[in-house]
Amino acid sequence: MAIPVIYNLRSVRVRWTSAVVAVLGIAGTVAVFVAMLSLAHGFKATLVSSGSSDNAILMQAGATSELTGAVSLEEVKVAEAAPGVARSTDGALMSPEVVVIANLPLRSAGTDANVQIRGNSPRALQVRGKVKIVEGRFFRPGLTEVVVGRNALRSYEGLALGSDVKFGGGSWRVVGVFDSGGSAFDSEVWCDYRILNQVYHRPEDMFQSVTLRLTTPAAFQEFKDAIISDPRMTVDVLRELDYYERQSRTLTKLIVSLGWIVGITMGIGAVFGALNTMYSAVAERSREIAILRALGFGTSSVVVSFMLEALLISFLGGMLGCLTVLPLNGFTAGTLNLQTFTHQTFAFGVSPVLVLSGILFALIMGLVGGLLPAIRAARRPVVEVLRAL
Repeated sequence: MAIPVIYNLRSVRVRWTSAVVAVLGIAGTVAVFVAMLSLAHGFKATLVSSGSSDNAILMQAGATSELTGAVSLEEVKVAEAAPGVARSTDGALMSPEVVVIANLPLRSAGTDANVQIRGNSPRALQVRGKVKIVEGRFFRPGLTEVVVGRNALRSYEGLALGSDVKFGGGSWRVVGVFDSGGSAFDSEVWCDYRILNQVYHRPEDMFQSVTLRLTTPAAFQEFKDAIISDPRMTVDVLRELDYYERQSRTLTKLIVSLGWIVGITMGIGAVFGALNTMYSAVAERSREIAILRALGFGTSSVVVSFMLEALLISFLGGMLGCLTVLPLNGFTAGTLNLQTFTHQTFAFGVSPVLVLSGILFALIMGLVGGLLPAIRAARRPVVEVLRAL
């Protein structure tokens, strides 16, 4: 015979002060836990959204990022003629690219931060179809002009449309602002790769990477096989999606690990709070427990009843913690990308999966915190308690 759930609800209401303390402890733990995971989720989503299933990227064999690679002009021409590459009336849809780092002052702090400067070809917008010019125009080839991502515009000083910005020993005119739908490109500054190589005194026939649009996503393997089998090529061929997913791994793993460490550490404190609350409930309700046992409710019924009460408190704490974090969804923040060592702007992502994870984490804390008190309540000697009435 099971003890009615209404009994637990009334018990929590009567002992609301101790229940509130336990709820707040669990809520704080869940809020920090979900916030850390949403930070990692937002950072990863920002980088992964930079890639397209229609694109492939070529980098020097063994290079971990574009910054550490080198692709020759001869290799670019081989890739241009490879099967599977999409073409327009002007030729292959590909963009040889040069990537450098420049220091620009952050609006928020006034201190310098690393911004990624990407030298593109004039076909960059065709290759990356999700990137759109939202203000001004695209840079003209052969001129010291730049277009800036919308997050770069918000994050750095001196990138307003029509202004001049200095980096690499040159002065560049900001002629446009682009939007890539919240991807990592929104934190970058784009310009003509030829001019960027000249300003930074780099060989004009060397690039860091080449991005190509494929005829279809299924054409990737045909393209890759053709490139790898060519003895002139010393490059790695990746789907653009896979490349940016790899770029997110280091920092994402670090944030998730820290989230679990902080969550478990705080969770231990929250469990002790739940233990204290439930042990106090057992001590205060010894007579009630004895009467319930005398009325025929078995040991298992008492255990289940107290576990339900602990889970109810933890569920309320989990819900409160998740509600506290929800306003962070979409909140823009910036951090150092450990792969490229550049400042990366991204938005927190509080997804339904993370909310469910937070509630599950709370229920686990309630389960651990309520088990021992529930067992103690069930083992209370009925006869001794009744004699004391």
